[in-house]
Amino acid sequence: MRKTPKSLRLQIGLFGRTNVGKSTFLNYVASQDVAITSPLPGTTTDVVEKAMELLPVGPVVFLDTAGIDDVSPLSGLRTEKTRQVFRRADIFVLLTEPGVWGSYEEKISLAAKEHEAGLIVVINKIDTAEPKEEFIKKVEKATAHIVRCSCLDRNSRDRTISEFKQAVIDTCPEDFFTPPPLVGDLIPPGGLALLIVPIDLQAPRGRLILPQVQVLRDSLDNERLAMVVKENAIGQAIGKLKGLPDLAVCDSQVVDRMVADLPLKVPCTTFSMLFARYKGDLGEAVRGVAAIDSLKEGDRVLIAESCSHHPISDDIGRIKIPAWMKRYKGFDIPFDVFAGRDYPEDMSRYRLIVHCGGCMITRREMLHRVRKAREMNIPITNYGVTISFLQGVLERVLTPFPEELEMYRSLRGGNKA
Repeated sequence: MRKTPKSLRLQIGLFGRTNVGKSTFLNYVASQDVAITSPLPGTTTDVVEKAMELLPVGPVVFLDTAGIDDVSPLSGLRTEKTRQVFRRADIFVLLTEPGVWGSYEEKISLAAKEHEAGLIVVINKIDTAEPKEEFIKKVEKATAHIVRCSCLDRNSRDRTISEFKQAVIDTCPEDFFTPPPLVGDLIPPGGLALLIVPIDLQAPRGRLILPQVQVLRDSLDNERLAMVVKENAIGQAIGKLKGLPDLAVCDSQVVDRMVADLPLKVPCTTFSMLFARYKGDLGEAVRGVAAIDSLKEGDRVLIAESCSHHPISDDIGRIKIPAWMKRYKGFDIPFDVFAGRDYPEDMSRYRLIVHCGGCMITRREMLHRVRKAREMNIPITNYGVTISFLQGVLERVLTPFPEELEMYRSLRGGNKA
């Protein structure tokens, strides 16, 4: 891994009318031809992504969208792609021209407010006309962060980019500069995390998967120790230590093995559950998993994966979880699988959503999905919580999280009653 994954980068969406100069502005900021530009309307047909280092902000990815006033035959598909970026962007950059502010611009500014994202307005093409004071006052009602720009003026590029960077810093979400820890707050200073990593068919050749790498790095960043072993070496690893590890973390697929081989005194959890807390809402996932007990024959379940991969014979989302759930319930359950950023707009047909850890999407996207499920009164949980529940070890792997553990005990007590 030589580059910051897109899911860990600040997501900056570029919005505006067709031919307002969104792609030209992206090329201007990047100082290279990232996006195709043309005087013909509708040149941008899909979201163009450009990952870069925007110092001193850090790693970002720009999302160049189609014009919001597109009326071409493909306008419906392009508009849908733009709406997907609404859910993803941490910062909305709305490009306009001097004197141009109408319903389209209001729509974008309202979307930024609705999604609790920062809003920067870039007034482009100031070489053609100077923005009037009345127009500036109208823009200031939407945001205080305004950048004036002429992408044709290379002499003023440094000044314009400097102003834009400052606007990005001023509108950046607080947790981007101070991201929540994965395990740093679960282990005492100088403590040891035992990371249990199976090397199976789904493990990438020659490297570890992203959640495992991130937990390892988080341990180092927080001055904690880490020991990495395979699932068949847990006892051997414990035997080589003078004391017990302060926390054990395993891949969800071997959670039963970890619980069986680990001393009871050692708090333990799974990588997927760490990511339920890091990217989403662990409490919501614990509440959601209780819905498995109330599923009836014919109830449909949505499996949501944030990554797109070629499924294998023992795929965790498509094969293993459905099989474990069938064994637990005693009957077949119909499952639908949505991968990557494909996600159903209408979820009313589902009685439960089982989401992956979300390591390939941003926290904003994951929280949007959680919030949408909550608004529709559809329980949502995640892979790690579901697998631990179906294996009968969820209470044990919630030990590092006292509030969620108490919630689970309360839910189970209510179900039993």
